Amino acid sequence: MAKAAAFSLAGLPCYSGAMVSVWGKLGGAGLGYALGGPLGALLGGFAGHMLVDREGALFGPPPRDVIFTTGLVALSAKMARADGVVLPVEVEAFRRFVEVPPEEHANVLRLFRLAQETSEGFEAYARQIASAFAEEPKLLEDVLDGLFGIATADGAVHQNELGFVREVAAIFGFSAADFERIAARHVRDAADPYVILGAERGMSGEELKRRYRELAAENHPDRAIARGLPPEAVAIATGRLAAINAAFDRVAAERGLA
Repeated sequence: MAKAAAFSLAGLPCYSGAMVSVWGKLGGAGLGYALGGPLGALLGGFAGHMLVDREGALFGPPPRDVIFTTGLVALSAKMARADGVVLPVEVEAFRRFVEVPPEEHANVLRLFRLAQETSEGFEAYARQIASAFAEEPKLLEDVLDGLFGIATADGAVHQNELGFVREVAAIFGFSAADFERIAARHVRDAADPYVILGAERGMSGEELKRRYRELAAENHPDRAIARGLPPEAVAIATGRLAAINAAFDRVAAERGLA
């Protein structure tokens, strides 16, 4: 089955090391996290010995990196099936994106394929992620950026993938304008630098510089590190800041801003 027509890339880099931090937690003997719902079931299928959705689990609530990374895997796997067929290039694109050590490739693909085969729809995974990070919308935005990064790993964001991420964004509670701003970092057809910056063309130079400084501070990877966010989110924040910087550079060049 042929894929739909593709948009060209905006040039946002992929993010390395996106799965490394979580494998020790998933593979350790006797680990137990109080994680229920479809993500808990997926982890139970992957690790076998995990204590899923159980009061008094050994280490209490699951770390955010476990939720974040497992959620990204689950949604990516469902996105690969969005057109009704899973192409080998899509699985390979996922593996290239996460860039895990060679000895972990089999585990990455096993969790990816488990997620593809589950009876849960992507909506169930998206709702659980939205609930887990309801107080941290930036992490939800990180998940969307991660999905776009995986989608672009084969050189293009296809129409079905774009529609998939749009639906996930809606479940996460993002407005249509927010989605366009996020998509503009990845899809050239939408890459208006003003959209990326969430700015109006009528803004003065000083207003635009103020807006840029606010965005740069809000999205700086150091801030993510200081907040104790998972390495996956820090890597994605690095790519997002690069897109914001590039957008402001374009605006500054057009307007002659110093």
